[in-house]
Amino acid sequence: MAMVGHGSPTGVGQNCCDGSPTGVSQVNCYSKKGDVQGQVAAQVNLNNAGEKPYMCGECGYRATYKSTLSKHMKTHTGEKPYKCDQCDYSAARKYDLGKHLAKHTGEKPYMCEECGYRTAQKYHLARHMRTHTGEKPYKCDQCDYSSAHKFTLDKHLTKHAGEKPYMCGECGYRAVDRSNLSKHMRTHTGEKPYKCYQCDYSAAQKSDLDKHLAKHTGEKPYMCGECGYRTSKKSHLSMHMRTHTGEKPYKCDQCDYSATRKAHLDRHVLKHTAIKSNLSQHMRTHTGEKPYKCDQCDFSAVRKSHLDDHLTKHTGEKPYMCGECGYRTDLKACLIPTYE
Repeated sequence: MAMVGHGSPTGVGQNCCDGSPTGVSQVNCYSKKGDVQGQVAAQVNLNNAGEKPYMCGECGYRATYKSTLSKHMKTHTGEKPYKCDQCDYSAARKYDLGKHLAKHTGEKPYMCEECGYRTAQKYHLARHMRTHTGEKPYKCDQCDYSSAHKFTLDKHLTKHAGEKPYMCGECGYRAVDRSNLSKHMRTHTGEKPYKCYQCDYSAAQKSDLDKHLAKHTGEKPYMCGECGYRTSKKSHLSMHMRTHTGEKPYKCDQCDYSATRKAHLDRHVLKHTAIKSNLSQHMRTHTGEKPYKCDQCDFSAVRKSHLDDHLTKHTGEKPYMCGECGYRTDLKACLIPTYE
């Protein structure tokens, strides 16, 4: 039987030299050149049957081709054999290196005939065209949601599953996929792998670098068909379009308020939170509860701010200073002047 994770098919007998699945025409290690045609035909038959005999021992990924499994294994080993000869970038796939090199040349051969948007990648143009056609080919099989992009559908599907199997060991943050956890970890490590090739700017997220690059080029490829408004970001165009449609997709779950932007909803929700917080603090005047405890003496307080003021007595800190005479105090109230 094959060793899993080394390019060998599982549950299939092996040829002595290449780990090919049996059940198709095989050649031995010393076969003649002419016999290769038989191997190719056999592989075609395997593809037509939909079989994926090569399995990764790390994550269970399966592939039809041994070469495809070899490429996949680089995601586990971290191997990046394709090097850029103009900077220190390296990639696991030759295709990704090709995309990267376009950043050095600045070449953008693919252009949208509708609005003049240009890109270095053909598939970027294909995705962009959906903003004009309204095509949403990626359908949810559990509701009527559809999306122009597969990654957007993948995010949507997590709402149905509710699973977040990836957890941060630093703070307990949980994510639906490994890539989101990797992005989150940069908030702890400070890593900023996405570098601007025109200045010393760097970013933790590729989307942030893309936004930054628009400042250098001045390019605004996204245009509103209603009023001619142009922007460098697709998300800005989506927000702008709501001024025409009146759509307010962000709903408050505590009242009937709705907003065109998530930031506006977040501000509104704070009003509900503040009311609850203020009431909770007030109720302690009746219950006598003092949840904030000093770890150096038996002092306790109703509010955290009161505990913070108390702690300065232990540390000797006097953070409040008068700008006129330099007087310092540990209590803000002592700095406020009183008038007779």
